[in-house]
Amino acid sequence: MSRSAEERIAKFHRFGSVLGLERIRMLLSKLGDPQKDLKVIHVAGTNGKGSVCREVYEVLQANGYRTGLYISPFIEKFNERIVFDGQDIPDEDLDAITDMVIEKSDEMVAEGYDSPTEFEVVTAIAFVYFKQNGADYAVLEVGLGGRGDSTNVIDKPLVTVITSIDYDHMERLGYTLEEIAAEKAGIIKEGVPLVSNVAHREALELIARRAYEKNAPFTDVTRMEVKIKDSGLQYQTFDFYTHEKIYRDVEISMPGKHQIENAKTALAVLETMRSRHMAELDMEKVLEGMKKAVQPARVEVMSTDPMIILDGGHNRAGAEALRDTLKEVFTDDQKITMVVGVLKDKDVPGIMDVFDEVADRYILTEIDNPRTVTADAWPGYMEGRSTPYKVIREPEKAVAEALAEQKDDCVIVAGSLYLAGQVRGFLRESIKNKV
Repeated sequence: MSRSAEERIAKFHRFGSVLGLERIRMLLSKLGDPQKDLKVIHVAGTNGKGSVCREVYEVLQANGYRTGLYISPFIEKFNERIVFDGQDIPDEDLDAITDMVIEKSDEMVAEGYDSPTEFEVVTAIAFVYFKQNGADYAVLEVGLGGRGDSTNVIDKPLVTVITSIDYDHMERLGYTLEEIAAEKAGIIKEGVPLVSNVAHREALELIARRAYEKNAPFTDVTRMEVKIKDSGLQYQTFDFYTHEKIYRDVEISMPGKHQIENAKTALAVLETMRSRHMAELDMEKVLEGMKKAVQPARVEVMSTDPMIILDGGHNRAGAEALRDTLKEVFTDDQKITMVVGVLKDKDVPGIMDVFDEVADRYILTEIDNPRTVTADAWPGYMEGRSTPYKVIREPEKAVAEALAEQKDDCVIVAGSLYLAGQVRGFLRESIKNKV
């Protein structure tokens, strides 16, 4: 990304992360309301929404549709957040649209309105870009919650999706799963089909009730059967039984049972679109797109020899998904070294409780983020734990230490997408140099 656009967008960080739709509606109005011309698949959820978005995007792409994808956060480069027709937004387009959006933001402030937030500015850039390029569809990942998230400015999406409900961002969304579900259910629209894969009973009941109140046809993915045929670290194959048809021999390239659940959700979304004549989908192309979909830093196998896995799960549910995957694919005699960095506003004790079940040793580090658990704070979190550890402040040095001492160990880098973004390029270079 060009530094000028990056720096100009980052200046809006000072306005914080404030939920609500008034600012984004005003900004988009000044830009000609580009969102009103987009056919949107709108995806919320605590975990899994990024993978579901990627799978729906890849399948629509494989079927010949010019499709936009808006996700957050990015891993290595800002441009990853806005994807269209198989490519991240080019720097020149990002620069030009950033100029346009900031000009309208300045107009708002001059007229006495509150400034848009950083996320609202980026959302507006994505909408303008998709509109300019004549997107057939836009797949939008909710940034935070749902009801007050800037992506919820879409009044009439094609389909809304809630992938899962779990504890995260409690200070913003609520301290019970029902409260969190209520925030995410804010994306449900009158008469718009809803697809949900929420397992928690009370949260599911709330979502189903909201769907009923909005006359939204409701697909409950938890009631749909899947038959797993084969499973490995770099692929999984299964049959999926929807109410309409059977999807046989679906192969995905992401490991873990949680990714089977995400794939079920994506297929249910696509089946909703197919059966309601929102898109024409060829079965072979559906399978092609599902296999192609890969989310970086979601149990990402960087190397099999030596074994190195990168994961950005940043809450307890994400840690549990990683733990379960490691238990599925590794034997007890395979030693695991975990390089861990976590943000202090997350459930750090809960995350470490989960990691303790699989880690044979830790190298603990800091993230380049003011919210990081610092090197000085890590010993307090490790008090009473039996897993040996050392603390290395710089993430790249921590990873280098793990690789240097690897022997037969599996090296897992985990705890935050911010950490994953910092070390992913370094890992690639280290692996290449070893080969």
